[in-house]
Amino acid sequence: MNIKSTFATILAACTLIAATSMLPARAADEASASASASASVAAASADASTAAPAAAPAASVAAAPAAAAPAASAPAAAAPAAPVPNKGDTAWLLVSTAFVILMTLPGLGLFYGGLVRSKNMLSVLMQCFTVFSLIIVLWILYGYSIAFTEGNAFFGGFSRLFLHGMTPDSVAATFSKGVVVPEFAYVVFQGAFAAITCALIIGAFAERAKFSAILVFTVLWFTFAYLPMAHMVWFWPGPDGFTDAAAAEKLTATGGWLFQKGALDFAGGTVVHINAAIAGLVGSYVIGKRVGFGKEAFKPHSLTLTMVGASLLWFGWFGFNAGSALEANGSAALAFINTLLATAAAVLSWSAGEWIGKGKPSMLGGASGAVAGLVAITPAAGFVGPMGALIMGLLAGFICLWGVTGLKRLLGADDALDVFGVHGVGGILGALLTGVFAAPSLGGVGIYDYVTNAVLPDYSITGQLWIQFEGVLTTLVWSGVVSLIAFKLVDIVMGLRVTEEEEREGLDISSHGESAYHD
Repeated sequence: MNIKSTFATILAACTLIAATSMLPARAADEASASASASASVAAASADASTAAPAAAPAASVAAAPAAAAPAASAPAAAAPAAPVPNKGDTAWLLVSTAFVILMTLPGLGLFYGGLVRSKNMLSVLMQCFTVFSLIIVLWILYGYSIAFTEGNAFFGGFSRLFLHGMTPDSVAATFSKGVVVPEFAYVVFQGAFAAITCALIIGAFAERAKFSAILVFTVLWFTFAYLPMAHMVWFWPGPDGFTDAAAAEKLTATGGWLFQKGALDFAGGTVVHINAAIAGLVGSYVIGKRVGFGKEAFKPHSLTLTMVGASLLWFGWFGFNAGSALEANGSAALAFINTLLATAAAVLSWSAGEWIGKGKPSMLGGASGAVAGLVAITPAAGFVGPMGALIMGLLAGFICLWGVTGLKRLLGADDALDVFGVHGVGGILGALLTGVFAAPSLGGVGIYDYVTNAVLPDYSITGQLWIQFEGVLTTLVWSGVVSLIAFKLVDIVMGLRVTEEEEREGLDISSHGESAYHD
């Protein structure tokens, strides 16, 4: 008991230290904001004073045309060169893409595979493997175009169908003016995100769904849930055109619906985690509970594999979060340290919660805590400071532990691998707290104004929190409705569930004719 009390005291002390360390930052940020505002005014005055003489020759041309002759004889200014991708940024984005692929294959497969019974191990691996492959093909054919080209606020257009018009010289914008990356690199990076999102869903109804039904559902959900959400949150025309207020207003209107509102989601709290989690929860209701649920013990068959899978997820998540900066810069470094810190904090808090509540911390709890911390920091990784990330991780461990215990009992669903309890609860928590800890007064980076090329001085925590809530609610409703319709359609056409005999035999044999283990 003394050990548990000491452990809990250490965690409480860490939280207190993190919170108090932000207090000086508030005063400093207020002073910085004031100085920034003064500097902006001074810069505006200076710009105005230098702009006036430049306008004079234009006025004098009309009054005295002869005076224009010397200006006409001057050599014309050369057009600015088109931005060229930086090799370091390109290399970082490609490596990050490989990290994200590793998260699914084999990371997620091993994490999920260890949690199911041995008779279903290969079925989970096969589902992850095939869903990943299916989504990559669909992403290249039409997914990228619908998600990341201009259309309306909810769906993109068809200008990049089959990657039409894309060449090795094509570029995509980043978050810095004049900085671009090869569009092919951006395509595969975002494609890896789409693939793991769809693979996450299968954990909620593991051990009882038809393989064919999963594939058909995946196509429908990817098309009508993932792509619109990615477009709503992440599509924008890039920063280069934000030259003045009028241009900014016009360009912002071409972005996704939640982007226009100002929702912050650095790497996918809404697009990936909440999106997949609500789909999984709906699926667990529609497909129904496993045979023997509540009567038999469904114990993980290999926590060793689950730990290895969680470790690969943690490793790959550095590409997932830090890679979302799209550049090898300070934002990527911030996302990297936040990902490391929040995850470590969540492991400790989940383990402490188990230790206090059950008397013993478990390896399953440690692995689940790691994923909970990774999920929670995903939307915030490049927006909050390290102390904000620490607090978010500590909260994620405790709250997601409740998500897979108390909340799971309240929902009454057989969410086999706790997709909603970890990804849904963690994603919602992370999305909302991003609005809090992104505040410069709490160590965050604030919101950057591409017109003034400075951080906005008037960050409102309550205002941003409301915008974040709108993003969460939009994701829950959109994905929930699409998922329900998709599951029902697939059930009508081909059925969602294997027979009771096939389920008892195990999906490895009944669906794939092979076994993961041999005596």
